[in-house]
Amino acid sequence: MKRVLALAVAATLALGGAAACGEKSDGGSGTGKQKITIGYMAWDEAIAASHLWRHILEEKGYQVQLKNLEAGLVYGGLANGDIDLFLDGWLPQTHASYLEKYGDKLEKLGVWYDDASLSIAVPKYVEGVDSLEDLAATAGTFGGQVIGIEPGAGLTKATQEKVLPEYGLDGKMKLKTSSTPAMLAALDGAIAAKKPIVVTLWHPHWAYAKYELKDLADPKGTLGQAEQINTFARKGFGKDFPEVAKMLEKFKMDSEQLASLEDLMFNTHKGDEQKAVEEWLKANPDHLKTLS
Repeated sequence: MKRVLALAVAATLALGGAAACGEKSDGGSGTGKQKITIGYMAWDEAIAASHLWRHILEEKGYQVQLKNLEAGLVYGGLANGDIDLFLDGWLPQTHASYLEKYGDKLEKLGVWYDDASLSIAVPKYVEGVDSLEDLAATAGTFGGQVIGIEPGAGLTKATQEKVLPEYGLDGKMKLKTSSTPAMLAALDGAIAAKKPIVVTLWHPHWAYAKYELKDLADPKGTLGQAEQINTFARKGFGKDFPEVAKMLEKFKMDSEQLASLEDLMFNTHKGDEQKAVEEWLKANPDHLKTLS
């Protein structure tokens, strides 16, 4: 009896081990597709790309989980293997500090957008403020606040550590951090009331299509130059999921494609990301063909 029990336990452990190994593989005969976790921060292009890829991968039979975290936590999750994919890595400036810390524990799968940039913007109706150099003298117009996004964002770091000190705004203006949705709600409310507001923003973003905005000139280059948006994976992902890795290496979007996806997701079908993705793919049938 003891021997029978021991054999049963050993068999159970063996099966459990086999299942655990299958957690990170494309799946062979009889194993089926496995689970992939995509981490993303609450930047709209990250939300759009992550939901697009969840749909693409689920159509191929993978189980996909999305995790919404601040950028630093996403990179940390990739480094320790808790997160498989991240589709919004900004280089060479915005996420440079995260790559310095975690770069040797990541796999870079490709660049899918190559004209990204950080910005600080005001509505076009705000007169006399065309450059970051104008903010020191007009701080009172904006209640002494720049409306920002998540505390851990690279844009937040650049604004706090470069923009405010280099343009003489320390003590005159404070960066109010909260979340991307809160910043956009504040922007929408101010524009509806035609009140002055200054916000941290970035390209690509659907807000530039919805509102008439003006990026403030940055003559000191505190926000950096145009950047690339990269796909990163945990170490070993390409070996564990070769099919997915090859697809992601081919993934590209231009400004028009991304803007149309974001418009569907955040305006037309707000709150129903799946419907937005399905409608976008119907309108862009060739996009999936480029991944095969």
